[in-house]
Amino acid sequence: MRPTLLLLRLFIAWFVLAVVACLWENMILVWQIAGGALLFAMFVDAFTLPRRGRITGKRSLPGRFALGVESPVTLTVTHTASRTLKLELFDGIPTAAEAVDLPCRVTIPPGEYAALSYQARFLRRGQHLFTPAHVLVSSAFGLWKKLHFVAGESETRAYPNYEPVVRFAMLAMANRVEQMGIVKRRRMGASLDFHQLRDYQDGDVLSRIDWKATSRRSTLVSRDYEETRNQTILLVPDCGRRMRALDGGLSQFDHCLNAMLLIAFIALRQGDEVGVVGFGGVQRWLPPVKGAHSMPKLLNHLYNYEASNEPSDFIEAAERVMTLQRRRALVILLTNLRSEDGATLASAVAAMQRRHLVLTATLREQELEERAAAPIDHLQDALQYGALTHYFGERRQLMESLRSRRVLTVDESAQMLPVALANKYLDVKAGGLL
Repeated sequence: MRPTLLLLRLFIAWFVLAVVACLWENMILVWQIAGGALLFAMFVDAFTLPRRGRITGKRSLPGRFALGVESPVTLTVTHTASRTLKLELFDGIPTAAEAVDLPCRVTIPPGEYAALSYQARFLRRGQHLFTPAHVLVSSAFGLWKKLHFVAGESETRAYPNYEPVVRFAMLAMANRVEQMGIVKRRRMGASLDFHQLRDYQDGDVLSRIDWKATSRRSTLVSRDYEETRNQTILLVPDCGRRMRALDGGLSQFDHCLNAMLLIAFIALRQGDEVGVVGFGGVQRWLPPVKGAHSMPKLLNHLYNYEASNEPSDFIEAAERVMTLQRRRALVILLTNLRSEDGATLASAVAAMQRRHLVLTATLREQELEERAAAPIDHLQDALQYGALTHYFGERRQLMESLRSRRVLTVDESAQMLPVALANKYLDVKAGGLL
């Protein structure tokens, strides 16, 4: 139980009245009566506060939260008091979340309830705990407030933002994946398996015509092919400290996770299997899984990955890949390369190339590119531009050295990485490189 601002103001008024009574004896009796009335009101008003257990609550959470995306949370509060209650509510949201609509004030008549809905947004992935909600109830005269805890504890999970995956799925159902920038390329080659026979269409090459079927039906029939299935995609995310840098409100590691979810979704739809090997402080391993129904399993494995404070060791990553993945696979290494990585990365890639096809996907810092494009007005701007130019030059040399070793590369900004990586994967499928 705690005093309200109204009670404090009444005490100040009574104190002022005491000062007046000291100066004017006729006011002493008034001061005494006012003090007695105030004490009586305080005593009576305290008994109007509801006892423990008279206020209850229930919290309703979504099944999962997406990182950085607002989702509704509903808190339902009821009471058994015989009068109307005025409440101030603040839910026990985790420290990794924020809600702009809290705290709030509600009024609940006798026998009714209040359903408070607010938008919660998580800033960090993983498993989180909602603690009991704080409910501050006012007394009948408004002189006291009492704190109640309702709704209990609730556990929830914050997953990577897989909205691009859902959007791709809906577009794919309507055969409009090109709206995301993903280009489906289909070429003849070792990567194509026979799918079905269909009627000849203008533009079909003569080598695709099935002459036996054509002779039987007396009309041109073409063979239709599809990409080879049952191949393995191994995602190798860098969980080192370099991936903790923020880019557009999210860490670079979170951007990599979004790209991983999209490429995994596409690969599972293509009939391939997808596995995960973390390195750089995270020693976790998900053996390759197959089928569209395996997407929740991937999500449950990846949702609590976090970038650590440890350095990124590419040699260690190569050793783990070669130990854990015996079958030939497309190894997708997701990181943010630096010029000093040249020697160790070359050794790691060479080790993995003895068995696997390696694709290095690296993030470009959007903020650095924007600074390089800014106008130069002062000496400090010129020095900064020179340093950035040198940095970008070293980065280009590193990427060129990887390509000279027949390593596939993707070098894109965080926003473009998912689509660029998906296009590169489809290129590998169409070109028969795996």
